Amino acid sequence: MIKVLFICHGNICRSTMAQFVFHDLVRSQGLDDQFYIDSAATSREEIGNPPHHGTVRKLREEGIPMYEHRAVQMTKRDYKDYDYLIGMEQWNIRNMRRIAGGDPDGKIHMLLDYTRHPRDIADPWYTGNFDVTYRDVTEGCQALLEHIKNEMF
Repeated sequence: MIKVLFICHGNICRSTMAQFVFHDLVRSQGLDDQFYIDSAATSREEIGNPPHHGTVRKLREEGIPMYEHRAVQMTKRDYKDYDYLIGMEQWNIRNMRRIAGGDPDGKIHMLLDYTRHPRDIADPWYTGNFDVTYRDVTEGCQALLEHIKNEMF
């Protein structure tokens, strides 16, 4: 079982979008039983809140299935429990390393590091542009899945 944790600041926009997009990609390739996928926040600001309405709207518009999710904060234990801890931007990566106490096993990466054009994924909480976020998340999730398949299968 390959365990992937997507992480952003609040766990209501980008990381939940990535969680559902990645799950849909995995399901569409018949790999459901090979993966455990979840998401978390680096902050406590949104703990217990559902995904942002902009994320929900965009995922529905794209036909991406969603399931019950409430924001949680990443813990030091997550570093041990997950194979991949995937942040959305450099600020997330710094906070993830702080929470984990470093990254001795090289598990922490930005989602778009797996693409041909590594970059941050802008936070739609501030930009309001969930279409661009969805495009970037989808690009990253497709590249991450190909990376994992090449390494593991």
